[in-house]
Amino acid sequence: MNFLLNMIAAKLFEVLNETVPKATTIGFLVNPSGPEAESAISEVSLASQALGLELFVVKASSENKIDAAFATLAQERVGALLVGNDVFFYSRREQIVALAARHAMPAIYNVREFAQAGGLMSYGTSVDDAQRQAGVYVGRVLQGAKPADLPVQQAVKVELVLNLKTAKTLGLTFPLTLLGGADEVIE
Repeated sequence: MNFLLNMIAAKLFEVLNETVPKATTIGFLVNPSGPEAESAISEVSLASQALGLELFVVKASSENKIDAAFATLAQERVGALLVGNDVFFYSRREQIVALAARHAMPAIYNVREFAQAGGLMSYGTSVDDAQRQAGVYVGRVLQGAKPADLPVQQAVKVELVLNLKTAKTLGLTFPLTLLGGADEVIE
């Protein structure tokens, strides 16, 4: 599920910074058990530095550790949060969104399902597009193409989903540039 994180980390910070410009310290929730955890921390660190933002990394690999991570983020007065793209976090999205709401913490996620579950916003690869591409590959194989002859492709369509209800609850307004470029606006 870590589609394109390394390439879009800078954009995630830009979108978060546009929405919460007063946040100077950004939290990054990462699963240390994930196969790309260290490279994600490195990429996110570079992206935060490029915008002059301080990064505060918290790690969680269990339900209880997610709760503890949010308590630490609140204690450190982190101004906004980037949630790493991880299958475990995806499976715990209701918990993560609820904790972000409880702590009044603006957060950005990598997949739309977080925003649909009440998260503030998401910016990342379209899972629907990735699945469509996989279906095309399956179709080609079923029509006789050899899998080894098919080129490796990565989903590249990204989408921005904004949740106006959550923004209002947090006392935030999305800039018109983001609203105009959003693929979906949840009201």
